[in-house]
Amino acid sequence: MQDVYRQWSYYEGGTSGYADTSYTAQESALRATFKRLLANLARRGLTGGDLLEIGCGYGYLLDEARSFFDQRVGTDFSPEAAEIARTTGAEVFIGGIEQIPPDRKFDCVVATQVIEHVYDPLRFVKGLADRTKPGGHIVVATPDIGGVLRKVMGRRWPSLKAPEHVLYFDFRRLSALMHRAGLTNVRRLPHPHAFPWGLITAKFGLTMPPLLARLSVWVPATTVAAYGRVPSA
Repeated sequence: MQDVYRQWSYYEGGTSGYADTSYTAQESALRATFKRLLANLARRGLTGGDLLEIGCGYGYLLDEARSFFDQRVGTDFSPEAAEIARTTGAEVFIGGIEQIPPDRKFDCVVATQVIEHVYDPLRFVKGLADRTKPGGHIVVATPDIGGVLRKVMGRRWPSLKAPEHVLYFDFRRLSALMHRAGLTNVRRLPHPHAFPWGLITAKFGLTMPPLLARLSVWVPATTVAAYGRVPSA
């Protein structure tokens, strides 16, 4: 699967990844989503200092985070995606969290739409904690298997992606995992998510005109997010 994530086609309409609507076509919706996420982090005092994003894609979140963090660092398996993300002024490593030097520590580590790809989620979250300063926070967001959209759409739910998505979480399972990884004060984080209208209609076999297909639609209860604190030494 890492070979698939390294391919340019993963983000731009290949057989895996963003096949229905390319990552570029989702830029407006993704940026709107990340703006709200960052605002929700700021309200809880989770911004400021240094940010690390795992699986940063084209760097839309890193770009929107300019005014929220002093330093922005990301990772992505795709060399092409990493190159685009670097145009935001962020430092971007090619690969996963293991590419971050062990002595680099961050105030906030974010992984959105990543953990559902991970075969060993406990090890993954512990790895996030290893790159977080004592007293810093980890934010994990993932498709909500218990959400309304999944129940309404059934097998057409956009996040049912084989073979790349291997695990699914609701808040209870996600918070339990974060506690097992040693995090404290784990709490739910509101994470409204916007999607291109064309992506939603495509799941029902409908085709929209290009201008309408790019319109961003806020869909409730699609993503579950939680944040937890790394204990002080």
